[in-house]
Amino acid sequence: MFNLLNTLVENNKKYGKEGKLAAYIPALLEANPNDLGIYIVDTRGKEYFAGDYNKKFTIQSISKVVSLILAIKDNGRENVFKKVDVEPTGMGFNSIVNLEASDTGKPYNPMINAGAIMTSSLIDGKDVEERLKKILDFLKIVTNNNDIYVNENVYLSEKETGSRNRALAYFMKSTGVLDGDVEEILDLYFKQCSIELDARDLARFGVVLANDGVLPWNGRKVIPKDVCRIVKSIMVTCGMYDASGEFAVNVGIPAKSGVGGGIIATVPRQYGIGIYGPALDEKGNSIAGLKLIKDLSDELDLSIF
Repeated sequence: MFNLLNTLVENNKKYGKEGKLAAYIPALLEANPNDLGIYIVDTRGKEYFAGDYNKKFTIQSISKVVSLILAIKDNGRENVFKKVDVEPTGMGFNSIVNLEASDTGKPYNPMINAGAIMTSSLIDGKDVEERLKKILDFLKIVTNNNDIYVNENVYLSEKETGSRNRALAYFMKSTGVLDGDVEEILDLYFKQCSIELDARDLARFGVVLANDGVLPWNGRKVIPKDVCRIVKSIMVTCGMYDASGEFAVNVGIPAKSGVGGGIIATVPRQYGIGIYGPALDEKGNSIAGLKLIKDLSDELDLSIF
């Protein structure tokens, strides 16, 4: 496995030159666009890695998986999906047209920005810090890593440039869909997107999802099986922005990307996969990371279809 991963990383590193860093969040421009790394954990706890797997980056939209899990755990699936739909969208992850076109006024799914702002608002807690602690504590458990923090520079950069997300949130507030203090909800959302992990952390989280919510390293169940199933289903249909259909055809596994360059993927009952490659394609997905995971899926026949 190590030889395969090293070969795949070397073969796909070149594609980073074809992508661009996420310039609309200025702090993300500090990344090296040539970085590419992968980490894999199987359901027995064995780990494999290659490339720049230990580079830290902010998880950005990958945090949407966490807020969805916590929202369902805190409120139940019925109450969450009264507030957000589960349908794919062919528009961008930060589109306001989706909200205006929706018959119900609800966000199309939890993996676009409006949907994630909604699920973040549903996490129980008396204030932003208590809700953020729940997110961090959850991530520490599913990554088996207590050294997880918010990158303050990225958070401040997100907050300063987050006008589109403010527009989404206030639009939902104006239509009566979003409850609570909008600025507090947005502050939580900006902070959760600015949490730093590496590819190993993503792979460990991915294998917990692959293992139906059970930690491979100690057998503890931390996510209900039905919640894992819901989350993986939505990752398949909506996790890669408006390239999710193409990803399902070419790779065929549940995955979620973020504009920090991360991809988390989960192969049911087999693997968790974490990838880092900060240069993005026009859809906001890691350009070299997509090539890498497609080659990996082809080599190991990972598609669930």
